[in-house]
Amino acid sequence: MRSKKLLTLFLVVMISLISTFVFSAGNDIIIGVAGAHSGDLASYGLPSVNAAQLVIDEVNKKGGIDGRKVKLLIEDDVCKPEVATNTATKLVGGKVVAVIGHICSGATKAALGIYKQSKIVCISPSATNPPLTQSGDYPNFYRTIAPDDAQANVMVDFAVKNLKVKKIAIIHDKGDYGKGFAEFCQAYMANQKGSKVVLFEGITPGSVDYSAIINKIKLKGADAVIFGGYHPEASKIVTQMRKKKMNMPFLSDDGVKDDTFIKVAGSYAEGVYATGPMDTSKNPLALKAVADHKKKYKSEPGAFYLNAYSATLAIVNAIDKADSTDYEKIRTALQNEYVETPLGKIKFDRRGDAIGVGFSVYQVKNGAYVEVK
Repeated sequence: MRSKKLLTLFLVVMISLISTFVFSAGNDIIIGVAGAHSGDLASYGLPSVNAAQLVIDEVNKKGGIDGRKVKLLIEDDVCKPEVATNTATKLVGGKVVAVIGHICSGATKAALGIYKQSKIVCISPSATNPPLTQSGDYPNFYRTIAPDDAQANVMVDFAVKNLKVKKIAIIHDKGDYGKGFAEFCQAYMANQKGSKVVLFEGITPGSVDYSAIINKIKLKGADAVIFGGYHPEASKIVTQMRKKKMNMPFLSDDGVKDDTFIKVAGSYAEGVYATGPMDTSKNPLALKAVADHKKKYKSEPGAFYLNAYSATLAIVNAIDKADSTDYEKIRTALQNEYVETPLGKIKFDRRGDAIGVGFSVYQVKNGAYVEVK
C-alpha cells in the first residue's frame, strides 16, 4: 500500500514538472529572422542573424522580457520572392510574434501579405522600396533604413553638384529594389538644370557578359553611370567597363555598399561611389555592438548589421513597453516609444519609416568604403 502511495506521489510530481516545462517552453517569445542566409546575397542577410542573436542573448541574460525568454526562429529566403512566401509561412507556423527582415525589397513584398493576414509585425533593416511604407498596403511593416527615394535624391544631388556630371546613364536590374531606385534617380534628374539622362535601361541579372549595355553607355557619351541593383551585377559591370578603359564615375545604391563587392571587383572597385546608411560608428551603442560582434564571431559585422541590431532592439523595446505580444499593442509602441539604438534615438512614423535615419555617400578608397564628407 505504501509503495502505491509513493508511486502515485511520484507520478503527480512528474506530471507537475512536465506541465511546468511545457508551459515554460510555450511561454517563450519567438521572433523570426528572415533574409538571404545563403547564395550570392548572404553577405547582406547573415549580419542580421548575428545582430539579432547578440541582442537576444543580452536580453535573456537580464531575465528576458517580463520574465519570458526570447527565442529566434531563423529562415532563409535567398532574397527570392518565390522562396520568401514559403519562408513567411514557416515563420507564421512557428508562432513568431514579430519578424526581423526580410532583406531584399522583392522578397519583403512577397512575404508581407502573409504576415499582415496573420497580424505579425515585420521590421526590415534594408528593404528600401518606398511603396512598402508609402502605399499604405502594409500597416504591419517597419524599417530601420530610409527609403529609396531618399537615397536616390542624395545620389543625384551628389553626382550633379559634387562630381559636375552632365550626361548620366542610368541602368538597373529590373527588380523591385534596383528598378525602383533607378526610376527615382531618373525623376530627380528631371529637375537638374544642365544635366540629363542619356540612357535608361534594364539589364539581365546573372549574365556573364554585359558588353551590350556597356557599349550603349559609351555610344551615348555618358560621363557617369548610376546603377540600381546588387553587388553581383555591379562588380561584373564595373570590371568590364574598366577593362574597356571607361573610367567615368560609377555610382550605385546600398545594394552595392558591401565588402563582397570590393572583394569580387578587386582593384576595379576603386573609386566607385555608393549610398549607404549614415555613419553612426561613433555612437556608443554602435561601438559596443561592433565590439560584441568581433568578440563572438571573430569578424567585422557586415552590411546592415547596425540596422538589424537596431530593428531587434526596437521590437524588444516595443514588446516590453506594451507588456504584450499583441499585434496592435506592438504597433502602438513602435510608433510612440523612442528607443536608443546604434543608429541613434529612433521611433517610427505611422507609415513605418524610422524617424531620424538617412543616407550618406561612400567611396571605395584603398579597398574600403569611406564616407565622403
